[in-house]
Amino acid sequence: MTREVGVGPWVGEWPVDTDGSLPGHLDADLLREGDARNVVDRYRYWQHEAIVADLDTSRHGFHVAVENWGHDFNIGSVIRTANAFNAAAFHIVGRRRWNRRGAMVTDRYQHEHHHPEVADLVAWAAERGLPLIGVDNIPGSQPIEGYALPRDCILVFGQEGPGCSAEAVAACDATLAITQYGSTRSINAGAAAAIVMYHWALQHAAVKD
Repeated sequence: MTREVGVGPWVGEWPVDTDGSLPGHLDADLLREGDARNVVDRYRYWQHEAIVADLDTSRHGFHVAVENWGHDFNIGSVIRTANAFNAAAFHIVGRRRWNRRGAMVTDRYQHEHHHPEVADLVAWAAERGLPLIGVDNIPGSQPIEGYALPRDCILVFGQEGPGCSAEAVAACDATLAITQYGSTRSINAGAAAAIVMYHWALQHAAVKD
């Protein structure tokens, strides 16, 4: 049996403001046709711009930066997770174009920045007093377990396979590694990003009811 995605057309009288008009955050087309977007129930039938504006009122202090030298398809997964944790913004370092398929359109609800080189990201972060925290299991990296992540920071992830570039590692205030217990050398970049963002949330994000 195929599972239905989203919700169908609004059932019953449409919601209205005190003046009888449709509330500004709602989308008449979605009310009429249904809403199959990848959004939580709270945002069903909302206009895209209204969702972004509402998310902006509660963005978290961390940013996510991903190096994109080889058009890694895992970037989309990282960006999707950044949306789930309501990151302040995500940054693409290297090629401007990146594989958006894995993001499942979640990039449209976030703020995107592009930096041609690592040095450009470093300058952007320095202007805003944001430390760079790299994530890679390289010699000299610190275990993430027990590490106190800054509330405001940029989490830097490398490509699947080679990991963070030497330039990125040199620019970071610290480089963290996720402790592993099996035989594989590394964790998928998308999975690693989810672990690190959750680690940040455990330290700084309020628990939702």
